[in-house]
Amino acid sequence: MSLAEFALIDRIRARTRARDDIVLGIGDDAALLQPLADHWLAVTSDTLNSGVHFPPETPPADVGWKTLAVNLSDLAAMGATPAWGTLALSLPEATSNWIDAFADGFFALADAHDWRLIGGDTTRGPLSLSVTAFGQVPHGKALRRDGAQVGDDIWVSGTLGDAAGALRLWKRGALDVTRTADNADVEHLRQRLLRPVPRVVLGTALRDIASAAVDVSDGLLADLGHIAARSRVGVRVEDALLPLSPALPFTLGDADARECALRGGDDYELCFTAAPGQREVLALLSRSLGVALTRIGCVVESKDVSRNAHMRGGYEHFA
Repeated sequence: MSLAEFALIDRIRARTRARDDIVLGIGDDAALLQPLADHWLAVTSDTLNSGVHFPPETPPADVGWKTLAVNLSDLAAMGATPAWGTLALSLPEATSNWIDAFADGFFALADAHDWRLIGGDTTRGPLSLSVTAFGQVPHGKALRRDGAQVGDDIWVSGTLGDAAGALRLWKRGALDVTRTADNADVEHLRQRLLRPVPRVVLGTALRDIASAAVDVSDGLLADLGHIAARSRVGVRVEDALLPLSPALPFTLGDADARECALRGGDDYELCFTAAPGQREVLALLSRSLGVALTRIGCVVESKDVSRNAHMRGGYEHFA
């Protein structure tokens, strides 16, 4: 059954929860919020379109999860704690089954990070989902792209290229995103594409450790290039150090796996720089969080750059 606009809003509002810092939430012309004292607001916005950012047949619960995950990943890259946000939906048809499944994925991630939906908009049209997310970070503690220093190490969390590998399999007709894959390696890649895990806890832990940070959404080289450009430095990446899951080269082969790791998008891992003196601290942090942190290169003078000439070639939304 197709839902009218206000019935759709009511269905989503029923999934939200009150909190003291939300003076007024869904139901008025605007929300009213009470930010923490001595904190900056970090604000980010992302739009996901069917057929561009996810396969059209992607299950709605996975669409819901990813819609929020890409925004929480941006907050993580800034060292911000997620707080609130809005959701704008463009739907060709709003059925109760689709909305409920979408909300299952969306609010599973929202609740895990104590993030609250405070408003938004709905309209009829091609499937498109936009979130504006707010986070909070103590004054002077935000991670930025412009702080990398010559001599810093370059680090990444987790593994790289899995989501891009899944997308390659899907384009070849070798991956059905709508069901669990029979092959465990293929299923690992499918989950990495549909259910990325934003590194929120890691991001906040890096506030006093990292000199610069970015999330890997458009591909390692493209996103690391943003740090290089904003910090006015060069970067040297050692291909042999790139962290790959066993599933990626086993499924695609070594050459394609490395290409996915360098230029594939949708990993939503964190790439950051830190002084060499932080290596032991980062090793302890990796163990305490249970998140792999891998040193993959170093920051160099801008006139002495390896791979900077190849920074282009990451994921481009309108390519």
